[in-house]
Amino acid sequence: MAEINAALVKELREKTGAGMMDCKRALGEAAGDLEQAVDWLRKKGLSAAAKKAGRVAAEGLVGAVADGRAGALVEVNSETDFVARNESFQGFVKAVTALVLAKGDDIEALKAAPFPGTGRTVAEELTHLIATIGENMALRRAKRIAVATGVVVPYVHSPLAPGIGKIGALVALESGADAGTLQSLGRQLAMHVAAANPSYLDTASVDRATLDREREILRERARQAGKPDAIIDKIVEGQLRKFYEESVLLEQVYVVDGESRVGKVVEAAAKEAGAPIRLAGYARFKLGEGIEKKDSDFAAEVAATLKS
Repeated sequence: MAEINAALVKELREKTGAGMMDCKRALGEAAGDLEQAVDWLRKKGLSAAAKKAGRVAAEGLVGAVADGRAGALVEVNSETDFVARNESFQGFVKAVTALVLAKGDDIEALKAAPFPGTGRTVAEELTHLIATIGENMALRRAKRIAVATGVVVPYVHSPLAPGIGKIGALVALESGADAGTLQSLGRQLAMHVAAANPSYLDTASVDRATLDREREILRERARQAGKPDAIIDKIVEGQLRKFYEESVLLEQVYVVDGESRVGKVVEAAAKEAGAPIRLAGYARFKLGEGIEKKDSDFAAEVAATLKS
């Protein structure tokens, strides 16, 4: 019987894409024989994950959760929307979101963290899920927000189940005001974030390079429109206001009433609550944003399969 050491387990894992604990068990069942262990994993359907790793995963779920002064967002992708309705996949997303809330949003540290009740890490549990369900999946990103005083409030748009859906948002409010008041305001603001998709919290958050680029675009438009050079800078600064209104959360028109600025809404809420309220941060995940989906050519796929 060959010695079952870490190097052998690692070699089997790289060869099959199966989870660490599954590889260790396979080697035990095969008395340390690598090829027999591969066959054991194949028979159990646990080596299939490696073959699926190259396929585009742009569907899936966003998870959102909060507990008082902290909140977390997670995006886990799958190949098809069908998987988002799988209870095991939903359970994985919820569990990982809870781990982010407890441990933080460093993806590599998260992948190495123990997955509750399995004896596997998060990464190994995902590999196991890939093999079980039969689709490529990916733990794409995570975000944790916390405040010293106040609340963090989550919102999921059109949730598939509590805390999971296609768009998730968090809003952090720093304040000593009544928690119920903050929760109500926070939920409405989180709904606004989900709908309006701001790029920046406030005008001070907009980086100089972005502003310089926007100014140059606006200047060129003014020149092409035949505006005199003497007034172009004034025109640009006036139009830059529109950029802020579209991109900066505190400058956006509040979607709930369609007329107030978000900053003014927070000011009014603070006055009514009798305590300062600061919108300290926010986060928003939309499922699949930024992922380039491949166009499927079924005839080409069949031809490629016949050639292989």
